[in-house]
Amino acid sequence: MLLIRIFENEVLNLFSQGKLFGTTHAYIGQEANAVGIISALNQDDIIVSNHRCHGHYLTFKNNPYGLLCEMMGKEDGICAGRGGSQHICDGNFFSNGVLGGTLPLSAGLAFAEKQKASSKIVVAFIGDGTLGEGVVYEVLNIVSKWELPLFIVLENNRYAQSTKIDKTLAGGIAQRFHAFDINTEELSSFDVLEIFELGKNLIENVRKTSKPSCLIINTYRFASHSKSDDGRDKNEIDSWLKNDPLKITEESLDEDFILQEKERIDQQIADVVSNALTATYAK
Repeated sequence: MLLIRIFENEVLNLFSQGKLFGTTHAYIGQEANAVGIISALNQDDIIVSNHRCHGHYLTFKNNPYGLLCEMMGKEDGICAGRGGSQHICDGNFFSNGVLGGTLPLSAGLAFAEKQKASSKIVVAFIGDGTLGEGVVYEVLNIVSKWELPLFIVLENNRYAQSTKIDKTLAGGIAQRFHAFDINTEELSSFDVLEIFELGKNLIENVRKTSKPSCLIINTYRFASHSKSDDGRDKNEIDSWLKNDPLKITEESLDEDFILQEKERIDQQIADVVSNALTATYAK
């Protein structure tokens, strides 16, 4: 979680200095979701992420240098500098910035694993804003009827870009999945251990039954939607900072260990930035 936080803060800093192109969608505040869920997976499981993918990727692949080079358009990037911040393909990790477009991909990958009778499952991370896309419900119907090993993690950070969820979403989120007879749990927590325990149980169930499940994690992002567009009330943001997942985790850790880890990861990211800045641009 600390690696994600320091990396994302440095990315926002690099954007402010004009050293990065395009845009980015920081994962600050949601770190416990990625770490809690992905820690419960097997290394050969498959992850499909979305535009807010850095936390998922760093947790699964632990490759901050490749990710930063990708964002800088450098040859050493994950996709040789051609995918940018949102479009990543690295072995069994995929991400795409097309809202809702990742779910058909996830269903196809899950179908392929079922046809091969493998023990792998597919995990799709989506956000609450994705529920406005019609293709989501076509996919829910297919994965339920065909009993595909797909685990959907819906990170409800309460905003679809800059619009509050209560202005766009009628009815409940869980009911949407229940309508397709998909096993669904909901958790309002910033505690990585709570997320891990519930996620582990659901993942084991998907693997055992080869049927889809969904976990809705009610969360909050501390940074803007992308690098500079935040119209939320500052008092609202401040009120959510008490739920900082890093602070919650630090309460159960030794203070010296925390300081050592911060120093180690600060230096790691400083080296990553230094090396990425001097790397060769993609041709």
